[in-house]
Amino acid sequence: MKKVMFVCTGNTCRSAMAAAYMQYLVKTKQKQDDYLISSCGVSAVTGTSATLNSIYVMKKHGVDMVKHRSTYIEDINIKDYDYIFCMTSSQKLAVLSLYPSLSNKTYTLKEYILHDNKNLDIEDPYGSDIEKYEKVANEIMSCIDKLLKLI
Repeated sequence: MKKVMFVCTGNTCRSAMAAAYMQYLVKTKQKQDDYLISSCGVSAVTGTSATLNSIYVMKKHGVDMVKHRSTYIEDINIKDYDYIFCMTSSQKLAVLSLYPSLSNKTYTLKEYILHDNKNLDIEDPYGSDIEKYEKVANEIMSCIDKLLKLI
C-alpha cells in the first residue's frame, strides 16, 4: 500500500481538495486498497471543515468533501507516509524543518509531477472568489491525474 500525504497551510482548501480528488479517483478505479491518502496543514486547527468554496467546486467534479476535517501536521504520524506532497515550497521547508529525516520523500506536488524547479507553488485560494477556487481545483486535479501515473 502506498501512503500519500498532501500538505498545505490550513488543510481546508488545497491539500483537502488534493486528497479528496485522489481518493475519488482511486475509488473510481477500484484501487482504494492500494493507497492510504491523507492531508494535513502546517498551521491547521484540527477539526475545521473544508471551506464552502472548496466543497462547492469539488462537488461539481463529483467529489464529496462535506465530511473533511482538517488535521494539524503534528497530530498525524507523517513519518509513516511514503510520499509527502506540499502545495508550496514554503510548506515543504516547514515540513522539513519539523522532520528533516523526511527530505527523501517530501516534494511540492508540482516539483514531483513536472521535475522542474520553477513555478512550484499552487496558489492559496483561501478567502478568494469561486473563480479562483475553480482555477486552483483544476490545477490540483491536473496534477493528481499525472501523479497517479507516476506512483
